[in-house]
Amino acid sequence: MLAIVIPYYKLTFFEATIQSLANQTDKRFKVYIGDDASMDSPSALLEKYYGQFEFMYNRFENNLGGISLVKQWARCIAMTKNEEWLMILGDDDEMSSTCIAEFYKHLPKIELNNCNVVRYATIINDEVQHKQSYLYTHRTLEKATDFIYRRFLNQTRSSLSEYIFKRSSYEKYGFYNYKLAWYADDRAWFEFSDSNYIYTINSAFVSFRLSFENISRANYKINEKQQVTMQFYKFLIVKHFNKFKRYQRKDLLMFYEQLVYKNKVVTFAFWFLLSMLFLVSFYPLQSIKFSRRLLIHLRNNA
Repeated sequence: MLAIVIPYYKLTFFEATIQSLANQTDKRFKVYIGDDASMDSPSALLEKYYGQFEFMYNRFENNLGGISLVKQWARCIAMTKNEEWLMILGDDDEMSSTCIAEFYKHLPKIELNNCNVVRYATIINDEVQHKQSYLYTHRTLEKATDFIYRRFLNQTRSSLSEYIFKRSSYEKYGFYNYKLAWYADDRAWFEFSDSNYIYTINSAFVSFRLSFENISRANYKINEKQQVTMQFYKFLIVKHFNKFKRYQRKDLLMFYEQLVYKNKVVTFAFWFLLSMLFLVSFYPLQSIKFSRRLLIHLRNNA
């Protein structure tokens, strides 16, 4: 069975989220709502939908999301029972009416390909510019490394709510506690997949709402996001470098190089790491060029 976890805090669009669950043509799921000590109680709204689908509501007495979103996700997931599959749905996001039905329809293929991570097609409801995006789809099977590479190139998009993942993978890795939970979901899908494929269901979609309250909005805590971005890409090149294709490695190294310059954390260890990784990837000329760029950077910022 599938557990849908909602870390609740904002009431603004919550009814649209709940209505989308009530609209599901297949009710083989249970919803767990973890109230992060919100000032806006959803109790009256939930009473309205009582009996339309199975859910459990719990109000936490302390606000945790303001300190760590990842820890709030974790305590909400801890509410679940023994469901094999988990999904974290934002309190302002929506599912198309056949999401659950399509999940079970595709489940035999998901299991046949040993996929631990599943995602839906998506639509962005942009509350800032008052418009809705086109339906964004993915290839049915995509290696996690290729997904991360396309993500790095801004050739794809991704949001927490569009994913379903195996409990066993979550228990093995968890969500890494990055500040603002920035890149926490991307790292999770990469790790949860265990170097296998991510499976996409393009016949149903999740609507992700972009508003002035989203962490992903422009100009919000830019410095913190840049620092986490650097940490995430260092994790990739230090821990999982050999999993990427050769040309992907080169691009990741060059991107990480610029992140280090931007964050002004140039060290000897940084020079040694990138020099060696360029060499082991059979890019000796790039290793020389990197050393030259580094010297120019140090001279210009002396």
